[in-house]
Amino acid sequence: MFGDCQNRRGKFWRFAAVFAATGALAMAGCASDTGGSGGEETNGQPPAASAEKVDEIANTVPEAIKSSGELTIGVNIPYPPNEFKDPSGKIVGFDVDLMNAIAATLGLTPDYRESDFAKIIPSIQGGTYDVGMSSFTDTKEREQSVDFVTYFNAGTMWAQRPGTGIDPNNACGKKVAVQATTTQETEELPAKSKACTDAGNPPIEIVPFDGQDAATNAVVLGQADAMSADSPVTSYAIKQNNGKLEPAGDIFDSAPYGWPVQKGSPLAQSLQKALEHLMETGTYEEIARNWGVENGMIDKPVINGAVN
Repeated sequence: MFGDCQNRRGKFWRFAAVFAATGALAMAGCASDTGGSGGEETNGQPPAASAEKVDEIANTVPEAIKSSGELTIGVNIPYPPNEFKDPSGKIVGFDVDLMNAIAATLGLTPDYRESDFAKIIPSIQGGTYDVGMSSFTDTKEREQSVDFVTYFNAGTMWAQRPGTGIDPNNACGKKVAVQATTTQETEELPAKSKACTDAGNPPIEIVPFDGQDAATNAVVLGQADAMSADSPVTSYAIKQNNGKLEPAGDIFDSAPYGWPVQKGSPLAQSLQKALEHLMETGTYEEIARNWGVENGMIDKPVINGAVN
């Protein structure tokens, strides 16, 4: 699950970069961009939730990281709404706000280092990064190399215009917009369409677009009955379109996302405790709702929670 762009984040995540501002995407090698845990809305992004150091949790951080005062984070962008750059070039997103709050709880300053996705886990193994933050699916295969702290569930989610009444499990004869080359176009919708025709019903009309923004607009404008995309992408589209879209059914084919750390590192327990604290204070939910991805929230983080 490393390598080409189509596989970059896992089974459910494909080519979601279309929301990012194209003028702010230039990057070469590794770069550093830090962010605080609080602040006001800038460049159209939601305000960051505030978090403060919790000594009891901060004291669990490995000494080498604690003494440096920084949490070095490998990240691959763009992948909105989780991690991307705003028009000023600052790294923003759901993952970023959450990691900023985690770092604040641990009494550390986040140091984001841009990297090729496939290089993040090897760099964690080699000690270049303390943790990875790029919408990683926690898989049993990856758990052979690193440990994961789960923080989110992601899958596929449909959206429709309000009141349309689309059923993702019975969309025979409907027009469904999708971004080309995604799992939804190549696997999900063809299988569902075949089930329709096998039962003697009309097929699903799959309407592919080069970019997710165009697929979303097709639904908003009534050119398609519904859209299918990765759950955070769909949730973000619903939030951005402010009443013009609503969920059609629930998230399905879900899998946990996690932060990778070195195998056996006590940092995993530190991250887990920090996230549990943010859940207890409501900060986790606040951040998820700010970015419109609350449907993927989990109740309890675990270390190595892969389902496949």
